Amino acid sequence: MLNIGDLQGLWRRSLIVWPDGRRDGTTVVSWLQGPNFYIDLRAPASRPDFAGVATRDDLTFDQVTWLATQEGFAGQLFFDGQFFAWQRLIDYQPKSPNADAGRLWFEDGRMIEEGRDIPYIEHWHRDDHAEVTPCGALRLVDRDTGGTGLLVRTGSLFMYARDRPLVLPPGHSLSGCVAAATLADARIMIDCEISFGRISAAGWIIETSSLPYREGAALRPAIADGHTQFRNADVTASGVPHARAWTVSQSEGDLRFTDACVAVV
Repeated sequence: MLNIGDLQGLWRRSLIVWPDGRRDGTTVVSWLQGPNFYIDLRAPASRPDFAGVATRDDLTFDQVTWLATQEGFAGQLFFDGQFFAWQRLIDYQPKSPNADAGRLWFEDGRMIEEGRDIPYIEHWHRDDHAEVTPCGALRLVDRDTGGTGLLVRTGSLFMYARDRPLVLPPGHSLSGCVAAATLADARIMIDCEISFGRISAAGWIIETSSLPYREGAALRPAIADGHTQFRNADVTASGVPHARAWTVSQSEGDLRFTDACVAVV
């Protein structure tokens, strides 16, 4: 029987089949599982050009419309002995009335996920080239806004998630919300960052993100005051660099993942 500890590391999805027969094998999916916390990003394969976009306010309505088709979530994974449940503390899409829960098992060299409340099927493959240690995570609270953040590291990989500065109406799609909004409001609606990156001598470098203008940026995490605070570099909508400050509300796993953190200045 699989347990949460068996899932630590990076997973890629090759297929999802919905109950009505729809199939998707092209969406690029990255799921990074820590000791309990996880982060997941799902982007359609046909991404438009975002060259020249440096901040949220540079996005055109067509670009925002495409960004609204992405999915992603971050939170904590639970297991009751039969079903795994992905609690969503952050969701790129508006909140769904259905729980994200299902059974997991291995079959023919892949992991199968079968939905509990909606009978979908997903095929998952672990990235065996990615190390799984050290493995740790932080749950974060924005010291200025009270917003939620998460950071998960396994080996040299990390994922970072930050909630948007507003609450979307439940039961809708983000695409529907954006279509009915002004460009200024639509830009705020998609301002939910879910980023994937690698740690090297160059730092914590973001490779893919729900916000394409964050790609290539350094996360620059920093721990201070007895590991009670966390800061990371960001950029305002107007392009002004600033350090986003967080309070660590929960930590788990091997906290050697802070070894590459820079000093707070």
